[in-house]
Amino acid sequence: MSWMNIVYMNNLEPKVKDPYIPDRMVSAKSANQPFLAHREYRERQEALHLEWIAKGEPVAPLPRDPTQPTEVGVLGLFKFLVYLTVFLALTGKFITGSYTWEYETRWVQLKTFWPSDQRLFSETTLAEFNGENDRPTFLAIDGDVYDVSKGKSYQPGGSYHFMVGRDAARAFGTGCFQTHRTHDLRGLSQQEYEVHGLVGRACNTGNSFSQIIKTIVKVGRVSHPPINPASPIPEHCDAKKQAKIDEANREAAKRAAAAAS
Repeated sequence: MSWMNIVYMNNLEPKVKDPYIPDRMVSAKSANQPFLAHREYRERQEALHLEWIAKGEPVAPLPRDPTQPTEVGVLGLFKFLVYLTVFLALTGKFITGSYTWEYETRWVQLKTFWPSDQRLFSETTLAEFNGENDRPTFLAIDGDVYDVSKGKSYQPGGSYHFMVGRDAARAFGTGCFQTHRTHDLRGLSQQEYEVHGLVGRACNTGNSFSQIIKTIVKVGRVSHPPINPASPIPEHCDAKKQAKIDEANREAAKRAAAAAS
């Protein structure tokens, strides 16, 4: 179809006033109907609005304008989020028995946001918090004391109960949980320092290190007596690693002697 035929066909279609531009006629073809219908709707709503205002009822609170479009707004969004949170919590309680769907981290514990007064422990006092005689279960890493009472493995009879009541920072770096239950970090390798640092950050940020790290809460600090630098460094529980440490120490001593001569 040529452009002349298109112009001719357009001229044959009925014309109506453009609802948006005065003194302009537009085709009433089907493609324009949504725009024309919307304009008619707006005019009807405006007429209803003016009619409602013209009633002028000065007494009592004004009724809601029935022509006013309903908007969600910030308050509506907030109410929706509150209802959704309550619904999810109740659903979790019904399905899993937990309002948090068994998701337990320090961020869903009130103690994280309203911490209790933290205290300073001596090593003797810290040793008393071993989960026995209805006492809570505490352990320390790098001087920071954490409540691990929710961890079953740290309770009496648990596989990690031997770690509680003390600062076993060295053991978390070396993996020697039986012999390195001390805060003495001298002689750790770079890799052991990195592992030790990961554990410390996991405790402070709530990142998952083990099943218990997710739920611990810091409760204070432990005061350690100074470590005598002349005291022997704890030996590694792995004989091969200890042999490498001894070899590295001998090499370091040789280099120091050569530098001094």
